[in-house]
Amino acid sequence: MNRHFHLNKLLLVAALGWGSVAFAAPMSGADHKAAKDQINADYKADKAACDRFTKNEKDVCEEKAEAKQKVARAELEYNNNGSARNANKLAKVKADTSYEVAKEMCDDRTGNDKDVCVTEAKAAHTKALADAKANKEVVGARKEATDDKRDADYKVATEKCDSMAGDAKSSCVAAAKARFGKS
Repeated sequence: MNRHFHLNKLLLVAALGWGSVAFAAPMSGADHKAAKDQINADYKADKAACDRFTKNEKDVCEEKAEAKQKVARAELEYNNNGSARNANKLAKVKADTSYEVAKEMCDDRTGNDKDVCVTEAKAAHTKALADAKANKEVVGARKEATDDKRDADYKVATEKCDSMAGDAKSSCVAAAKARFGKS
């Protein structure tokens, strides 16, 4: 039972610990390429470090190196533009790579212990994907709510303009349209 707790703890640390996610301003083309090159260099170094292991330990090490590279690439894309699409992609990459590492770690086990390990890894993966989907839906709901609020504020502003006449009313409506992004 302690092994299973350790595996779940490891999955959580792996999912959360592979780099921090912080939005930064878009990078220049040269900076973006340099960051990609650094990710690839880190991957090669991490993979080379796996040569000291044998059998499944080596496989796990290589899977971790590959997972780290995939997460770093997804973080780079998210940090470069901060889009909701890339945030969701990053969450999915973290879930998928954590699952792949966990499955590889289960290979050393046998019998029911291995079956339980794989099932726990799959359950953690399913939960992580569900969280990513829920977050995507929350982001969409927030955008919809923001749009609804803006529309309501626009209606209030134009209603206030109705008490005016002539050029004053036209100026008021034009200002409301500009303020709330209406055309």
